[in-house]
Amino acid sequence: MDQQFTSSSPSANFESGPGQTFIDVFERAMTVAPDREALVCGDRRITYRQLKQRLEQLHAVLHDAGVRRGDRVAIISANSDAMVELYCGIPMAGYVQVPLNFRWIEPEFAHAIEDSGAQILVADRDPGELSKLVEKVIRIDTGEYDAMLSAATPLPFDESTLNESDTAGLFYTGGTTGTSKGVMLTHRNLIANAVNIHAIQPMTSEHRYLLMAPIFHAAGSVSLLQSIFIAATQVVLPSFDPGAMLDLVEAERITHTLGVPAMVAATVEEQLVRRRDVSSFQVYAHGGAPIALEVVRRGITAFPDTDFVHLYGATETSPIVTGVANEKDLVDLPEGRSAGQPAIGCRVIIRRPDGTPADTNEPGEVTVRGPNVMAGYWNQPEQTKASLRDGWYWTSDVGSIDEAGYLFILDRSRDMIISGGENVYCTEVEDAIYTHPGVLEATVFGIPSQKWGEAVHAVVVRRPGHDPVDSGSLITHCRSLIAGYKLPRTIEFSIDPLPKSGAGKVLKRTLRDPHWSDQAGSVG
Repeated sequence: MDQQFTSSSPSANFESGPGQTFIDVFERAMTVAPDREALVCGDRRITYRQLKQRLEQLHAVLHDAGVRRGDRVAIISANSDAMVELYCGIPMAGYVQVPLNFRWIEPEFAHAIEDSGAQILVADRDPGELSKLVEKVIRIDTGEYDAMLSAATPLPFDESTLNESDTAGLFYTGGTTGTSKGVMLTHRNLIANAVNIHAIQPMTSEHRYLLMAPIFHAAGSVSLLQSIFIAATQVVLPSFDPGAMLDLVEAERITHTLGVPAMVAATVEEQLVRRRDVSSFQVYAHGGAPIALEVVRRGITAFPDTDFVHLYGATETSPIVTGVANEKDLVDLPEGRSAGQPAIGCRVIIRRPDGTPADTNEPGEVTVRGPNVMAGYWNQPEQTKASLRDGWYWTSDVGSIDEAGYLFILDRSRDMIISGGENVYCTEVEDAIYTHPGVLEATVFGIPSQKWGEAVHAVVVRRPGHDPVDSGSLITHCRSLIAGYKLPRTIEFSIDPLPKSGAGKVLKRTLRDPHWSDQAGSVG
């Protein structure tokens, strides 16, 4: 049986609508609830009516600075109400936002700014030498941004100049795999994603969404347009801290949020130790990286009235591809290890190296087609050609699909370990390690081995307050959960948290590269 699954629904034609753009999304909110709170950030509370005026003032500021249709505006900012305004207002004006990872260092920023050709930089910090790469810098942290908006006469948006195929943003992929590339996402792409996520985790205008994961990242902004579409309130957490997150859930009666697995794990541990009133908390989505099932199990204990939602996708897919909303019910079933079923309008096929569809449960590369798939990589025609083939995006992820259409992500193809001729999928080993009560964090990757080609290596952070785990006891623990050839051959214990990208993903490359550079002679 070929692995070809798609979701269909009477609402599928709503994905983008003829010519639908960010302006249409915002105008719906203005029609149904202009005086409802749109944004809460610290002491600032902004209604949709007030937000519309600020977006039109932002339009005026950028237009007066010489920005014109199709021009790029770079952004370096942690989560803030200004970041939300920039995310929405720049595309509504016909410009292209370029939100950058605020944890990058100068050379990484410089690469993206120069590559994108941005002429304006809006930043919440002193950009230093980066200011020489653009025509104008607007500072958020000094109050300049607010002052310029307040002084500007609102400039209405002209929807006749916009098209759903226009690029809304260049989203530079994270630093986990080589030089970052600018992913071109159109208005159609991002509005399709808003429909996709709404089908998986529906919300109403009465719900309150916590913007917790970094907005510059596709996962962090996954429900931003969805929330505006339905005129819900978004509460912004400027900088992630598990205690601060739970305090906001309690104080602002948060109903929904999304975090990357590291955030989920941290808030779960915080809630188990220092409980808050989280009775309003209905949905805790997670995405951006694989999650250990043990984290979900502990999450169910910490948040017994909260539904956990597993989302899978990529920046190149805006980002939703699949999802599972009832993870609590599936966590101890085979489907609990899955990334769910295809989102509305998404078609997923698992392919063999020759491009032919794989059989049911046969591993292969995950390929995706739908209105959410990117237009391509900015200034990267060869990379675009390699990733987009006949309308399909080739993800580089290794996965399989079962008889019910559940997608199982086995690993990133580049992270798969081949040891002694056997394929070892890192996530399976990590999941086994995480079930040990003495483990707080863990990551697995391959290191050079003269005997096996590659050997399975784990880096583990011990859980404070628990009897210290050692290599012998951890391997013994894992031996009952996974086959012998999958067991770590070596384990490194770290006293520091695992290094993570600005999006919260574990930087395996940072941990892995020293092993290969030091032992390159043993490979081959």
